[in-house]
Amino acid sequence: MTKANTSNTLAQEFVQFSLDCGVLKFGEFKTKAGRLSPYFFNAGLFDDGAKLSRLASFYAQSLIAHQVPFDMIFGPAYKGIPLGAAVAIELARLGRSVPFAYNRKEAKDHGEGGSLVGAPLKGRVLIVDDVMSAGTAVRESIALIQQAGATPSAVAIALDRQEMATEVQADGRVVDVPHSAVQYVQSQLGLVVDAIASLEDLLAYLKTHSGAGMAEHLPRVQAYRERYGVH
Repeated sequence: MTKANTSNTLAQEFVQFSLDCGVLKFGEFKTKAGRLSPYFFNAGLFDDGAKLSRLASFYAQSLIAHQVPFDMIFGPAYKGIPLGAAVAIELARLGRSVPFAYNRKEAKDHGEGGSLVGAPLKGRVLIVDDVMSAGTAVRESIALIQQAGATPSAVAIALDRQEMATEVQADGRVVDVPHSAVQYVQSQLGLVVDAIASLEDLLAYLKTHSGAGMAEHLPRVQAYRERYGVH
């Protein structure tokens, strides 16, 4: 099986897993950008040991299949902390043990102090998070990693929504921009972004699973993609 086939199969399995866990839902949901989305992805509902272990397996398989370059893992507070730890554990189970670190939201002023916990940041650092909306959390992680003298090299996320990001103008207006947060991180910040699945994968899933009430969601997700999507 080719890398492309492996990636496509993994993405489809991940969409099914997310639906089974109730992490991926269809309906009408207001996004942070104020858009009405026909689907919602809540990684916080990977909320027990079995789900988190399986999720980590998807991350690890994707990283290996795409040969993402990194020497250690960084989990940004808060969601990235358990995700990064779980991925580090899964990689070790597969024979690749790498250092892991994370940050606190507030710096500690006693004990060892500082905002960083775990292994010292060095070498090429992989940032692990769930999704990327505006890229703000990634930029904050990049700054922490660079301040420590290490190199931010890649970001691993569960789902790439493949939709236009937004920017706040000087007059306070929020406007759409012609690139996604993922594209910004790739082109402007120079990091590899590895997503287990994307909106295109979700559409592919809906096209091949017309039963169990799935058919009704396809036109709504396609319309959303046409209005807000990037390529």
